[in-house]
Amino acid sequence: MNWKKLVYAGALSMGFGALAFAQSGVTVKHIQPGQGAIASAVWAGETLYVSGQLPSAVTPADRAKGTPADYGDMKTQALSAFAKIEGILKEQGLTMADVVMMRVYMLGDPKNEGKLDFAGMNAGYSQYFGTKDQPNKPARSAVQVAALALAGPLLEVEVMAVKSK
Repeated sequence: MNWKKLVYAGALSMGFGALAFAQSGVTVKHIQPGQGAIASAVWAGETLYVSGQLPSAVTPADRAKGTPADYGDMKTQALSAFAKIEGILKEQGLTMADVVMMRVYMLGDPKNEGKLDFAGMNAGYSQYFGTKDQPNKPARSAVQVAALALAGPLLEVEVMAVKSK
């Protein structure tokens, strides 16, 4: 099969998948605050898909001095991203205990010879998951990537959460 037929077959199957989803009676609601290019989250039935969250800068960039933003170490960045996710979940009536799937995209730290600080990410993660107050842990993937959409941060985190009945 040549590539054009393969692309056509893929597009056709995705179209049928979307049609089946639309006809399933699942309610879809897009959470789109402001003028951003993407939804911060999307409800599909009882599942909330939260877009990837980057950490906030600890020290903002100073254009006058020509200094870039500083996002802190991996643990600081993980805590920032998880706090953003927690805020989105709270706005939607959910908690971190409702998170069922997490994907973490990480970069090696240029300040640490480009090495991946998985322990730092886990140190932030363990303050939100598997604690005495919140013992639930989601299924999780964590991968090293070549780059993120924004230069500076070392990680981006996306989650799926399900409203309990």
